[in-house]
Amino acid sequence: MIKNITGNIDFCEHLRGKNATFMLALSNTNTAKIEGITQAGIPGLIHLTPTLDSEFLCTGEVRSLDNIAETPKGVPTPALITRAIHLLHPYNNIGLLNLGLEVTPQLQYFTTYNFDINPSGSIDTGASIDAQTIFQKALEFGQNYETSNEYIILGESVPSGTTTATATALALGYDCKNMFSSSFKNVPNSIRETTINKALENINKEDDIFTILNQVSDNMLIFTAGFILGLNNKIPLVLAGGTQMACSLLIVNKILEEMGGEFETSNLSLTTTKWVANDTNSDIKAILEMLSFPINSYYVDFDFALSTHPALKLYDEGEAKEGVGAGGALFYGVLNGLNKQQITTKVEEFLP
Repeated sequence: MIKNITGNIDFCEHLRGKNATFMLALSNTNTAKIEGITQAGIPGLIHLTPTLDSEFLCTGEVRSLDNIAETPKGVPTPALITRAIHLLHPYNNIGLLNLGLEVTPQLQYFTTYNFDINPSGSIDTGASIDAQTIFQKALEFGQNYETSNEYIILGESVPSGTTTATATALALGYDCKNMFSSSFKNVPNSIRETTINKALENINKEDDIFTILNQVSDNMLIFTAGFILGLNNKIPLVLAGGTQMACSLLIVNKILEEMGGEFETSNLSLTTTKWVANDTNSDIKAILEMLSFPINSYYVDFDFALSTHPALKLYDEGEAKEGVGAGGALFYGVLNGLNKQQITTKVEEFLP
């Protein structure tokens, strides 16, 4: 069920049956408040999506709202997949990274790492991020991070994250205009392109990488790049996500190009869902092939073909594709013996 995008299968096979820490990076960007730009949550309450996702992942409940986040078309959050895997074959540990939330999750006992980071501004008017400070905090976190588990899965929940990722990659000089995915089946290109074009107008040719990131990026992208470099290959790391996680790798790539230095990637991979890998409106393989370092990347050949639930069938129709580490969770589940029927049945149990 695990298929290659780039690299080879050896990395994932050596993780078969091993235990993992699941980390979830959470942040808000005001870009998500632009009307019609995202459907990653409840209209008017999009900022709550990462909060609700983390609450549901950890406890099976949402506590900051009455109902679980779903799109206007009724697509439930991919947190259902990530939670289902946890119930079937638990992650050894769940850690939450608060990278700038408007509403803190109502959770006890679960480790939440707070970095004193504010939600980022909207990229069309300037995101107003202190990118160098966030990067430095992430670098130090990665350098100092220790775990008794055998690898880390890092997912994210950032509404409008694919828009900020697209703007970031373009601002850094990558030729990738139509390569990034979206929570929509029919991408609102006019809104998205207008937002990105306004963001790029804030960039000057003489700007260095962190000045660029200050204006057009989001906290998660910058933090993940710093964490990757801080961890420095000492622990196997699975980036659980699609084109947003790929963008963090582009940031790493650009930093290495500008600052020099060797970067070993034998313990680094990216894993996403079939819905991202087969998305005709994006091209994650092409993004990853822009990197100057090798990367093992995968997708899990999972869909909801075995389900008759109308909300889940929307995934197979292209509405919502990734998030809350769903691809990495499926990767972990398959490597620990779970099959499509088990996962589908467990996800269906969450729905009316």
